[in-house]
Amino acid sequence: MKKTFKQALVGLTLSASVLASNSAFSETILRVGTWLPPTAAQNSVVWPTWAKWVEEATEGRVKIKIEQGLGHPKTMFNLVEDGVIDASFSYHGYVPGRFKLPQAVEQPGLGVGAEAASVALWKVYDKYFKQAGEFEGLEVLGMFTHGPGLIHSKEPINALADLKGKKIRVGGGVQGVLAERMHVTPVGAPATKVYEMLQQGVIDGVFIPMGEQKSLRLSEVTDYVTVLPGGMYLGSFSMFINPEFMEDLSEKDRQAIRRVSGLRLSALAGSAWDGADLDGYKAAQEAGVNVKRISKNDAMYKEFVTLTKGMDQVWIDSVEDRDVDAKAALQEMRKIARDYEANMKNGN
Repeated sequence: MKKTFKQALVGLTLSASVLASNSAFSETILRVGTWLPPTAAQNSVVWPTWAKWVEEATEGRVKIKIEQGLGHPKTMFNLVEDGVIDASFSYHGYVPGRFKLPQAVEQPGLGVGAEAASVALWKVYDKYFKQAGEFEGLEVLGMFTHGPGLIHSKEPINALADLKGKKIRVGGGVQGVLAERMHVTPVGAPATKVYEMLQQGVIDGVFIPMGEQKSLRLSEVTDYVTVLPGGMYLGSFSMFINPEFMEDLSEKDRQAIRRVSGLRLSALAGSAWDGADLDGYKAAQEAGVNVKRISKNDAMYKEFVTLTKGMDQVWIDSVEDRDVDAKAALQEMRKIARDYEANMKNGN
């Protein structure tokens, strides 16, 4: 029996509807949780770029949804482990005692930007640290650092003695060791609370990278930034995903996500945070913030070098229970980072 035109059209419409339904059904949403403001480099550059990479690599089968304002960054690890969200990132220093190994990159004296440090951290994590199982319950997507940590304050800092007794917000990790050695009064709080604390006079200053002059609007509540050569420290972060979420994907899509993560994602994150630091310098300049650059010949820098002696060994001793050649890992990390930075400067 011949179909009428109307019957044929209905059939085509139904077929198209079924195909569309099957396509929508096969699409997986990967929920990425974040705690920094939308203007921060991680949210404005890193996650959107990675989302595009993932969608292209999986041919549209996996799409990213960013979920904002999920609370204190230290909870991100648990939220992903428990499947409340599928992926996120956080700062290792917010969870004392668990993520000791990546904090190797935080030690003073590395003297490179975030991209070089992030590449070095990922490579050394993959070679040395992964086996220690610090991220049990999570699959690590990437590692990165923010840019060099600086002193942002309401009053000028002309010597380290000027910090003695000052209420300084510190974020954990190596910052805590520095705060103790500098005899400041440390105040713990997530970075997102710093603006309010400075505005209300709860703290006198903060150890944080330059990018936060813009992203956290610190140019509005600080008058001085003191820049030691190479910065005082770096801060280490990881990006991670729920292993059960990955297991529910096809092997093809799992491998596609991993291909656009790892070293590639780590380098992207570091580069984005370097860019944020440049934006921070511009914001500080426009706001009239006094940015004081300390030279290596300055007494303050020499005092800092003396103050930080032995910190490498403190970290090495702290990870004795991890069954990792910590000394070799630290040396290799520094070589990778400095070689990478030199190649960047040479245009290679």
